[in-house]
Amino acid sequence: MAFNNIYNGKKVLITGNTGFKGSWLSTWLMSLGAEVYGYSIDVPTNPSMFDTMGLDGKMHHSYGDIRDREAFFKYVQQVRPDFIFHLAAQAIVSTSYQEPFDTVTTNVVGTASVLEAIRGISWPCTCVLITSDKAYDNVEWIWGYRENDALGGKDVYSGSKGAAELVIKSYWKSFISSMDNIKLGVARAGNVIGGGDWAKDRIVVDCVKSFSKGQTVEIRCPNSTRPWQHVLEPLSGYLTLAWYLAEGKVDNGEIFNFGPRAEQTKTVLDLTCDLAKEWGLSPDAAIKVTDNVPFREATLLKLNCDKALAYLHWHSTLRYAQCVLLIAEWYKAFYVEKSKNMYEFTLGQIDYYMSQAVKENLAWAL
Repeated sequence: MAFNNIYNGKKVLITGNTGFKGSWLSTWLMSLGAEVYGYSIDVPTNPSMFDTMGLDGKMHHSYGDIRDREAFFKYVQQVRPDFIFHLAAQAIVSTSYQEPFDTVTTNVVGTASVLEAIRGISWPCTCVLITSDKAYDNVEWIWGYRENDALGGKDVYSGSKGAAELVIKSYWKSFISSMDNIKLGVARAGNVIGGGDWAKDRIVVDCVKSFSKGQTVEIRCPNSTRPWQHVLEPLSGYLTLAWYLAEGKVDNGEIFNFGPRAEQTKTVLDLTCDLAKEWGLSPDAAIKVTDNVPFREATLLKLNCDKALAYLHWHSTLRYAQCVLLIAEWYKAFYVEKSKNMYEFTLGQIDYYMSQAVKENLAWAL
């Protein structure tokens, strides 16, 4: 009865379904009985979670550029989904320095394309648009950003996310708020980690690739702090938001932050050392701190998630140690125990996560 069984038998469309978060969300929704459709431009990495788990043969999938408004509009009209989760994005900060124009068009024009498709929907549909905590104008203060804090960005990636938020707001105010058949919400989250991520310039990815080869991992900005959260944490928030919107339990058009417990704000060095220990390695031998910093990143960014707690009765489930353990176990199953069925293994981690949410008495899991 998770999420009040609302996804069972429903058509759910996920943009960016071949990515790290999209693959986890697709798997979770299929386990909840949903008929899942995906729309992505490509499989972004090799290896990838999408290929590793054979998701192409388990769900409906179509390749397409989210910036192609007419093609995506036709796809939505063909599928007629009950739910849309928009995750398609250029999500790598370092890539935004190399390909700024593609970053802006994917994140801004792509979001506008999705909103155009939503405008054309004539049936009841609940839509959750995912942006990022990087949308905030980060001045690196010690308290968390609230949903009504200023948007901005000192780099192209952050700027593209802030701009996407402005596009969403203008479409909502101008068109979608008057559509009785559409429920829409916006979700912000960041620093998501978990098994199955192979994107470049990710600290967890760098660690497990090095550890699996018996090599030393080099880390930059070891003292930068991040509110690390397992990928299932924000996904449970997205699913809860869509459920509450569909059943009229929360106001339409609202924005919500989804972040971890305060104790999970750890340094890059902390996370790297803890992953090494779970891999059975000595941090001193497995890690090398380097001054190779190719671009500037914020050293502190936290979210205030009081709104999600108050209106969605949502808060994060896992403790930091549980998060690190789940990540290490997933990658060890892939790299070390190569005979593992990674789809079934991933379902097992989802079941574990849900069991922990039941212990926390979270409404979505009961």
